[in-house]
Amino acid sequence: MRRRDFSTLLGGAVATWPLAARAQQPAMPAIGYLDSQSPGTLTDTLLHGFRQGLKEAGFVEGENVKIEYHYAENQLDRVPVLAANLVRRGVAVIVAPAPSAALAAKAATTTIPIVFGVGDDPVKIGLVASLNQPGGNLTGINFLSAELGAKRLALLHEMVPTAVRVAVLVDPTFSLTEGLLHDIATAARTMKLQIQVLNVSTSGEINAAFATHMRERPDALFVGIGPFLSNRRVQLVQLATRYAIPTLYSGRQFSEVGGLMSYGPNFVDAYRQMGVYIGRILKGAKPADLPVVQATTFELVINVETARMLGLTVPPALLARADEVIE
Repeated sequence: MRRRDFSTLLGGAVATWPLAARAQQPAMPAIGYLDSQSPGTLTDTLLHGFRQGLKEAGFVEGENVKIEYHYAENQLDRVPVLAANLVRRGVAVIVAPAPSAALAAKAATTTIPIVFGVGDDPVKIGLVASLNQPGGNLTGINFLSAELGAKRLALLHEMVPTAVRVAVLVDPTFSLTEGLLHDIATAARTMKLQIQVLNVSTSGEINAAFATHMRERPDALFVGIGPFLSNRRVQLVQLATRYAIPTLYSGRQFSEVGGLMSYGPNFVDAYRQMGVYIGRILKGAKPADLPVVQATTFELVINVETARMLGLTVPPALLARADEVIE
């Protein structure tokens, strides 16, 4: 064989090596992200925690794993359709950060692993057989947000110790509202507080509730939990400021936009834990063998600038226990 012919042959073989190597590489696994809410600033913050958890487990989006995002845009009837679509696409695992998403994913598949994030008891709502031994193809994180009603009311009373009448604004369509109201009613009797429940499930109803009931000047306002109220956080905080009502909220996202105080799970850390579980499953762990994680990190955030605007002096003992003070 002539040298030139040998060089040409060798060059052609080398050119095919990258193609052969790529052909031998396994396909990048896909995570199906199923959310009943809309994408936005809050979602981006939570996803940062989720991606951090994935990174801790050895996975980086776009490098060795991809994420297919499916948002229902707060239209709950779309969630089962999106879940079925993720199953058809053959994703390796589904993350469902809400009860509606978790239940829809469970109904859509019994084989694809599912990692959920819920505020209610996952055993009670039928997601797992038990916390320590989930069984089936689901496991995840329990935020425990529905169990904090009494604690939140006590914190609000500590901020406003002279309070007697407390308005409680809730979304009656949210699955955890009934349990929350039960806990609040029990705690209110112990603290000798009068509770007035305000039901809202639209932006217009929020405006109407403030216009009608805040003229009666309750001593304080307790804002409940759920995606709808969280999505309306700017509206709620602005109205509470306009009517000068000391208000407690369910998470730091409210205090960050001017809310007086908030107490709730550290959702960024909870999403990080979901990311860690997703990574472990991608490495071969089975959901049935991964116990449901109970949230252990809770945050008390106080906005002292808002307190000054309301003419409130934050009790030193309360201020000392705050995880974050916003000036």
